[in-house]
Amino acid sequence: MSPNALQDSLLRPSVLHVLRAAGFNATRPAALDTLVDLAARYIVLLASQTASHAFANHNDVVPTAMDVRMALQDVGALRPQIGIMEEQSREEEDARGMDAFLKWMTGDESQEIRRIAGMAGSEGDVDVEVGSEREDFLTALKKKHSKTGEESRFQGTVLGKGADVKPVRLEGGHTESIEGWEAQLRDRKQIVKSQSSRKSSSARLSSVSSPLTDA
Repeated sequence: MSPNALQDSLLRPSVLHVLRAAGFNATRPAALDTLVDLAARYIVLLASQTASHAFANHNDVVPTAMDVRMALQDVGALRPQIGIMEEQSREEEDARGMDAFLKWMTGDESQEIRRIAGMAGSEGDVDVEVGSEREDFLTALKKKHSKTGEESRFQGTVLGKGADVKPVRLEGGHTESIEGWEAQLRDRKQIVKSQSSRKSSSARLSSVSSPLTDA
């Protein structure tokens, strides 16, 4: 599976959940593919803008909350919002866009999206364990399809933890690892290259005739 196909497959359930939360109970495959492509492009744009602001603000690709806020403003997620230069001229911060965004995320408008995604309980649900965190739909789905209830099935894949890198031992010979074998090959190539350069130099010297000739 290509990286683009894998990313679309992982993004498709989220888009379906948003459509379901918005009241749609069915959609055509072509329409779903278009929405998935638009969502992927939007996420890539948001990530690239965040990285650009992080590198411009503090010369580091690790973003801060300010970098994310500026990227959200660039992609039009924060409205109304005045520009950074205008904020500096007024000497006050315009937080209307951020307040509206947070209100939408935690308010009733997105409650159905959070419920379908598994991040909020349905009406009448009671938490048995105090302080327990709700699982998102992907974590619940992974546990459902794992017979042991552990994430060992997904270890080493994009859905699980990264696998530990173990050295590969080579049986026989003077080296016991791939790194040592690569170093041996590099040394051998360097020796062959130096020998060939010496042979070519001696051949050029032998081909040059002596300037002393018999009278």
